[in-house]
Amino acid sequence: MNLSLIAAVLLAPLAMLQAADAAAKKPNILLILTDDQGYGDFSLHGNPLLKTPNLDRFAREGLRFEQFQVSPFCSPTRASLLTGRYSLRTGVTSVTNNKEVMRQTEVTIAEALRPAGYRTGCFGKWHNGAQFPHNALGQGFDEFFGFNGGHINHYFDSELVRGTKPERAKGFITDVLTDEAISFMRRHRDQPFFCYVPFNAPHTPTQVPEQYFTEFKGNGLDDALAAIYGMCRNLDENFGRLLAALDELGLRENTVVLFLTDNGANGDRFNAGMRGWKTSVHEGGTRVPLFVQWPLRFKQPRVIQQLAAHIDLYPTLLELCGVTPPVGPLVDGISLVPWMNGNTDTVDRNVFVYSSQSTPARPFPGGVRTDRYRFVCEEASAQVSTAKWQLYDLKTDPGQKTDLAAQRPVVVAELARAYSTWWNSVQGGYDPPHRIEVGHDLENPVVLHAPQAARWPGLTFARRLGQPNPRNAGFAQDWLTDWTRPEAKAEWAIEVMAPGRYAVELQCTVAESDAGARIRVSAAGSSTEGTTRTFPVRQISLPHRDRKEQNTYADRTWRYQSLGTLTLPAGSTTLRVESLTMPGKAVMDLKSVRLTRER
Repeated sequence: MNLSLIAAVLLAPLAMLQAADAAAKKPNILLILTDDQGYGDFSLHGNPLLKTPNLDRFAREGLRFEQFQVSPFCSPTRASLLTGRYSLRTGVTSVTNNKEVMRQTEVTIAEALRPAGYRTGCFGKWHNGAQFPHNALGQGFDEFFGFNGGHINHYFDSELVRGTKPERAKGFITDVLTDEAISFMRRHRDQPFFCYVPFNAPHTPTQVPEQYFTEFKGNGLDDALAAIYGMCRNLDENFGRLLAALDELGLRENTVVLFLTDNGANGDRFNAGMRGWKTSVHEGGTRVPLFVQWPLRFKQPRVIQQLAAHIDLYPTLLELCGVTPPVGPLVDGISLVPWMNGNTDTVDRNVFVYSSQSTPARPFPGGVRTDRYRFVCEEASAQVSTAKWQLYDLKTDPGQKTDLAAQRPVVVAELARAYSTWWNSVQGGYDPPHRIEVGHDLENPVVLHAPQAARWPGLTFARRLGQPNPRNAGFAQDWLTDWTRPEAKAEWAIEVMAPGRYAVELQCTVAESDAGARIRVSAAGSSTEGTTRTFPVRQISLPHRDRKEQNTYADRTWRYQSLGTLTLPAGSTTLRVESLTMPGKAVMDLKSVRLTRER
């Protein structure tokens, strides 16, 4: 008998045992999400300038969902994919001012998997709550390294958070987050893990290592697009590194790897002929790729054309892992496993899209995506009863050039009723004001950020040196400025979880000519006062500049100034910062308040 045949016969039982053993183990999950990368930002989808070979190959060799829908914004998509619920149900309506905060009572994929023996880690942009228990550690993750807000200012040597403590990273942020995810998988290779990697690229600021920028700038692109495409190239390489790490660890066969993006492209660039960009309720704002591989189970590459959405990942992953969904809030999504197994049946379903950032929440812009139609109302001031609907047949008009609303009144009436019913079921999802919890042992001190404050009169938000935020909405990294009226004040709604004495510090800058203002901080009948010292504004010179100058975020030398202590009882209260005197032209610029519970 041929020696190779003998060896095969002898080794066959061992191979069968190994295969059976692998099949009996719960699969690992590696879930990768990129930020503001559109459907067109892949060579697989026809981009003529950008090459993404690792992701292209992964998609062609795995399961490729071609009609996958998400929200038009960052944080709503994150809340939906983690919980299987429309973001409005979770308390998430927008991206800032506490409207991005997911309720603690929501059950995430991590919370569902952890009791089944999974180790859970999140590495990147969280954006569903800045403080415990609304951050990743409070929503089921054992480990976290990244940042909690909507963006950070600097992608090189970034100041990130490990758990709840600040930590300075070394290197370009996408490379750093990949290193952390690989370390997590290596450390937990002997137990099932859920590794969630929500990269923040190619979201602005447009900062990228020089070699990637140079590659695309040489093709005649403007600086901003060259940097964005450079970040996409770097993402593709880091995706390849993650797969290579799984191969090296011997984990690739039994790891479910998923790749998707959080919304449409963040600018006017190649978008595969679709209408709209990030924030849009049209196809270009919400249709993104979903690529999946699990080599042990799904061996046949397949393009799946059925309508799927972010809300489907929660039930899908729990089914793939053999985990019974825990008791919790209503889940809107459906399991995609039948289609992944090869079922070609189409499910008659409506996927709802929503893009308003108002408070209280308004019903529009919003709409419905069906297997055939895109049905939307873009008018922010419209009511459900008076909405001016647009209807597009995506089967014959994927670019949404012909509005069929007047020609198909029966379809319009049916989808309008569906949207009205959905809106009535979710509109109570946001319950302002969100209260920031202070006093948890796991997060002490707690930082209250400027965009989380209510402010009046006259105070505005700024994000660039000498430039006010034009929308005055207050985004991550913004600060309060124009404090030129002594009666101005800022307030934070807080929930004191542990009574006691809390040290108060203000993170601020104060011009020399404005020093000496008397400041009072008060809450729950306790107050402390102090006088501002000179903390002058200094702009730090960065070695890696933003490639789009109008998006340059100011980097200032913020410092904390102690302002005494407050004695706070447990319960709900409002923390107020106000000026009692203003000897100069302004009081200060204020970025945050830090509360440290004394033990």
